[in-house]
Amino acid sequence: MTLTDLASAVREHVEDGMTVALEGFGHLIPYAAGHEIIRQRRRDLTLCRMTPDLLYDQMIAAGCARRLVASFFASGSAGGLHEIRRRVEHHDPEPLEVEEYSHYGMVCRYTAGASGLPFMPLRSYAGSDLPRLNPRIRRVADPYGGPDVHVVPALRPDVAFLHAQRADADGNVQMWGILGAQQEVAYASRRVVVTVEEVVPSEVVRADPNRTVIPAHAVDAVVECPGGAYPSYAQGHYDRDNLFYRDWTAISRDPARLAAWLTEWVHDLPDRAAYLERLGAERWASVGVDPRPSGEVDYGARRVPAGLGDRAGDLTGEVVGG
Repeated sequence: MTLTDLASAVREHVEDGMTVALEGFGHLIPYAAGHEIIRQRRRDLTLCRMTPDLLYDQMIAAGCARRLVASFFASGSAGGLHEIRRRVEHHDPEPLEVEEYSHYGMVCRYTAGASGLPFMPLRSYAGSDLPRLNPRIRRVADPYGGPDVHVVPALRPDVAFLHAQRADADGNVQMWGILGAQQEVAYASRRVVVTVEEVVPSEVVRADPNRTVIPAHAVDAVVECPGGAYPSYAQGHYDRDNLFYRDWTAISRDPARLAAWLTEWVHDLPDRAAYLERLGAERWASVGVDPRPSGEVDYGARRVPAGLGDRAGDLTGEVVGG
């Protein structure tokens, strides 16, 4: 695992033509990572995501994508994704291949990939038109004699980019709040890069181990990137910028305005810190949050029987969180 900067992580782990997943379900969307991929002008990518939203509208407009594998096309319930619509409905300026699933279908694809399975069965396509529109959704006989079931193929991205509240320098990644399929994506992907609001001492992670959604052995690189999920939100750090989500419809509806936005907010900026500086203190303060601790959990530490003296360490070892 490498503790690095975002530009280096993208240069090392993303190549043209790769299958790339940028996941985060409404919350902890890795915008900074997506912008760095745009900035480095990666091309012909297959982009995978549950709910392709503003980020994928931006990446597709920037020319990064050849193909989109996704579920539920929406702009955070705040408007339209007009770049995606232009590509799909009018092939303007060029067509975009789309492979569509339900949310659960995407989760099952990631789960199959994470489990080393060729496919995953599910029942939720009964009565749906998706199997007719997507030939990769198939029906198979139940080997135990029940009715046929639909199956979806495993999804194994070449690299996944995720965002989280914190990680330690070893790569143990902790999240809280709304979670999507980040853990399944991490285990399904060949490489995993995680941007975090802060890198913390290992003692902080060990003191609250149940928040470690993605352990170090599944992570290739960690990048400290405050504000890396904006304009989505990072629970406990900042709220979603709903004004930006509402404004995006008008921006994406006009190709010239969208191109100008990409120039001003991505190509002309070196990194996320510069993005936040251009955003301005007042706008950043508008998404600020007040502290709301969730309380404490007592993990307990092994009690040392009286009289053991110096042998106590032999019995207890190192226990953090007691």
